[in-house]
Formats: sequence, structure tokens, C-alpha cells
Amino acid sequence: MKTGKLLRIGAIALGLALATTMASAQAINSGAQTIALNATLAESLTLSLSANSVNFTLAAGSAANAGSTNITATTSWVLKPGRTAVGVYAYFANAASALTDGAGDNIPSSAFFIADNAGPSTALTSTVAFGAANGGMQLANVAINGANKNSSRTDVMAFNINLTGGALPQLPAATYTGTLNIQAQATP
Repeated sequence: MKTGKLLRIGAIALGLALATTMASAQAINSGAQTIALNATLAESLTLSLSANSVNFTLAAGSAANAGSTNITATTSWVLKPGRTAVGVYAYFANAASALTDGAGDNIPSSAFFIADNAGPSTALTSTVAFGAANGGMQLANVAINGANKNSSRTDVMAFNINLTGGALPQLPAATYTGTLNIQAQATP
């Protein structure tokens, strides 16, 4: 009997020893440390063109002198809060001589027309954010809201030169050159 009692006491002691060992083997955690994260998405506004030149075969005194190709302008933006609009503009640096032969014979911006996205053909006679007074037109004015702060738009431009007004029917045979500018602006 004494042996049985000793075995039971030994088993209980062994059980207590194992329980104590298991309790000390539980996980221990440190305090949490933090890492500050900063991610910046830069504000951007870009405009790209499908081509950079258009040719015209002019007919004296004709209203229909279409450009050789349409040009697509793709405007893309990622804007910060507070921006209210994106405008896209076409303009010349000089309204009186949008195209010139270099010898004093000029085609004014009022004779240069753009049909934007198959809309009406419009002369470049407005004063816009860029370029010469009375030498441009606004292709687009996109109101910015929460849904389109990161977006884009496409303008497909068809060109025409109208040689019917003023002294234009009397232009001499020559090569007339000029530069049309397309530019976008995001406003506050």
C-alpha cells in the first residue's frame, strides 16, 4: 500500500511539474512598434497627338480646302482636390498670320477651321488661355468632380482653310506654313 501511495504522490508531483513547465512554454509578445507609410500620387496633365503635321492643297477662292488627315488629341490627367476644370485649346501665336508664305502674304486664323469630334467647323477667332488674341478656340471644357479626378478625353480634329473672305481669294501661288498649338490646362 505504501508503494501505491508513493506512486500516486509521485504521479501528482510529476503532473504538477509538467503543468508548471507547460505554463512557462506559452508565447510571450513584445509591444507593437509602428512604421509610418507615405505614398504620393503626383498630379499630372498630359496631351499627346496622333500626328504632328497636316497638309493642304489650296484652291484659290475656295471655301473647301480640307486637311490631308485628322489629328487625335488625347488629354489625360490625375488631379488633386480643388481642381474644377480641364480645358483643351487650339491656338496660333499670331491671329493675323496663322499661315504665311514669308513674303507678306498671310492666311489669318479666322480662315482656319476645326471640326472637333465631328461637330461644326469653327474658325479660330476666340481669345483663349494661350496664344494670340482672337487666334484660338476651346476644344473642350471638362468639369472636374470626384468621379473624374483621374481621367482622360479624346478630341478628333478635322481641318479646313476657307479662302473666300477678304483678300484671301487674291493670295498668290506659294507655300504657306504655320504652327497650330494644342494645349490643355487644369484650373483651380
